[in-house]
Amino acid sequence: MKIAAAQISCVLGDFTANLRKTRDFAFLAKKSGAELIVFPEMVDTGYSMPVIQKHAKKWSDGAVPELQEIAKETSIAIVAGISDRDGVSIFNSQVLVNGQGEVVAKYRKTHLVTAAPLDERVCLSPGNKFVSCKIGKFNVGLSICYDLRFPEMARTLVVDRGANVIVNSSAWPVVRVEHLRILALARAIENQSYFIIANRVGTDDGVTFCGSSLIVDPSGAILAAASPDREELIEAEISEQVIADVRNQVTVFAHRRPELYKII
Repeated sequence: MKIAAAQISCVLGDFTANLRKTRDFAFLAKKSGAELIVFPEMVDTGYSMPVIQKHAKKWSDGAVPELQEIAKETSIAIVAGISDRDGVSIFNSQVLVNGQGEVVAKYRKTHLVTAAPLDERVCLSPGNKFVSCKIGKFNVGLSICYDLRFPEMARTLVVDRGANVIVNSSAWPVVRVEHLRILALARAIENQSYFIIANRVGTDDGVTFCGSSLIVDPSGAILAAASPDREELIEAEISEQVIADVRNQVTVFAHRRPELYKII
């Protein structure tokens, strides 16, 4: 399966412009033969707490119906980070739409970032469950930005939910650019799974994002990498056989001792 990650900038609060760009990149991916495209965090509103507070929409009224239409037009599965207003709460969410335009998974970010200059708690509520689903022959685990720092999450997606591909929609700041690559490689290697990050570029509300989107294979080899500061589409082929080969060479899952991990 060929997959793509779209590294884009957003216009704060401009739903129409942001979804137009999402559509354009989906068609670029279609042209190259991709079957799945991953977009960054909060592609509908941009990443600014005051803007999200003002412009976040209900799941049924916001970006989801538009993304379903794009998926149907392109016959490509889409993963995208979006705002999700639910009553008095707003969630930093991620949707997975299949190539027929059907919503097959919904994830709400479980780990809210509080590291300067960002504090999502002023606007957002945390989700409380991990999510994965089948796309073709692969089991895709969902995650958003700061979730990358929590190895327990990736391990749970792989061991308990059977994921072998983890996708991450991100708005990772330039101040911690070195961490992005290191953590992505670690999550791929320790879980012997593909890891795909679609990160933002540009600046929202004084925060500049570091780009550097990645597609990493289960051995930790970087299959595709984006620039730190411009919009682009990166692509790579993923393979069930590669996953099987890596997991057969070093059988870490068979050597786990979960009875010793309960304290964690």
